[in-house]
Amino acid sequence: MSNYPLSYKLSWLPRFVKPSLVGDARDFAPMAGTLMDPPPKQAVRLAFVGDISAVANRSAPNCDPAIKALLVAADLVIGNCESPVVDRPSAALGTRLGTHHAMSESFMAEALAAAGIARERLVLSLANNHVLDQGVAGFDETVAALQRLGIRTIGLAADGPVVPLQVGSLDIGFAAFTLWRNADEKLFAGRVSMDSDPAGWPRDGFDLLCA
Repeated sequence: MSNYPLSYKLSWLPRFVKPSLVGDARDFAPMAGTLMDPPPKQAVRLAFVGDISAVANRSAPNCDPAIKALLVAADLVIGNCESPVVDRPSAALGTRLGTHHAMSESFMAEALAAAGIARERLVLSLANNHVLDQGVAGFDETVAALQRLGIRTIGLAADGPVVPLQVGSLDIGFAAFTLWRNADEKLFAGRVSMDSDPAGWPRDGFDLLCA
């Protein structure tokens, strides 16, 4: 069972008919980042992108050249694999309606190429509410597909709460977790990281910890 509140589930129904891009600046946390002055002697360029999904697009999207240039120049790109990567969706009706996510391996490859994201410089989180939209078999198929594509992953319970990666000369730890689920917690347990307490995360050996 999904652990989304009923009121939240019901609020999405009208958006299937009339999507809205309206927002309020008060819904966002204030910017906390600052520039280091003088700049450090060692630096890497990290690019954080949002969800990668085939719900809104069934073919590779057009990417703004300026954004593509930023992604090409990044030492590492970090994103969220919002749709399970499967050859054939097991939740066929839900996938057609958009309530269950799914994308093919070829769509993933084409979308990355369109955005100029090299697979060897990409890390994708699997810690999200949609990762089990196509069941346990779809989850396993997703992990295998990303391995075939040469894409590293974070957010898997088997890897622990923090995954260490070397980016240039820096050792960076990446933590990814989800507290929202579209399926029963028992399906997520042991597969997807739900460790949301930073106090228990390892910190030794990292120049930077990103969550």
